[in-house]
Amino acid sequence: MSTTVPSSGLAAPAPADRAEAPDAHEAVGDGPDAVAAAPVRTASWGADPYANALRTGRGPLFLRRSDGWLLPLDVERWCSDAGSADLSALRRCEGPVLDIGCGPGRLVAELASLGHRALGIDVSEAAVARTRGLGGAALLRSVFDPLPGEGRWGTLLLLDGNIGIGGDPAALLERAADLLGADGLLIAETAPVDVDERVRVRLDDGRDGTDGGTSPASACDAEPFPWARIGTPALLRHARAGGWRTAGQWGAEGRTFVSLRRPVRERSARNSSQSAESANSAPVISSQLPK
Repeated sequence: MSTTVPSSGLAAPAPADRAEAPDAHEAVGDGPDAVAAAPVRTASWGADPYANALRTGRGPLFLRRSDGWLLPLDVERWCSDAGSADLSALRRCEGPVLDIGCGPGRLVAELASLGHRALGIDVSEAAVARTRGLGGAALLRSVFDPLPGEGRWGTLLLLDGNIGIGGDPAALLERAADLLGADGLLIAETAPVDVDERVRVRLDDGRDGTDGGTSPASACDAEPFPWARIGTPALLRHARAGGWRTAGQWGAEGRTFVSLRRPVRERSARNSSQSAESANSAPVISSQLPK
């Protein structure tokens, strides 16, 4: 999962209408047209409680608010194979897929088995390493960093609570529209209750350190970060305000999902110029991805 908030200095996105479909294995490369490396940012998802949970494949792991409220994180499910609820979303994917906040990589691996070109991004080194260990393509990036194939992705995934990235659903939807190609699809998992809240949270492994199990990056020391919890009604309100079109709504195994079509909107001349550069950029094959 990824948590970095947007900055004002982002590279302009590639327009969708004239750009070619991206190669999901585009990554940092040596050629002049390769995507420039984004600065590595310190993020709470890279803190030890999260990395340790991914390495062991189990929790406990929570998001903790300052008032002590805890949101359990389903580490065991994230580290398992894709389940039937996951497949209900993955089988709706179209074209090359970008999994935002890919975590340990079960979705990227399953997409590859379904015949999709897929790339995962995450701000956690442990998550990226585990995704690559499954044979998937993954980059250590925030969704708000410059990314391969901007304006050319067929589908974006925001599952496992990742609609909360950055604590601002409207800003995340705006960024998603920049990444998708014309008529591209966004598939998001929503909270199974009608909620629309912004919070600042820390990662917490639920231990107080008396058993020797808590890492040096404890919940008390971890940097708080903005997060959002958003149910289907609230997401649809934000989507309509941004010009998105609802493509579908469904539930599976107690989880709820929404699919949205990218808004149709005018792009600036500056963006159009950068579109040509992005469309002509040389892809880097999977064997060239950093290990």
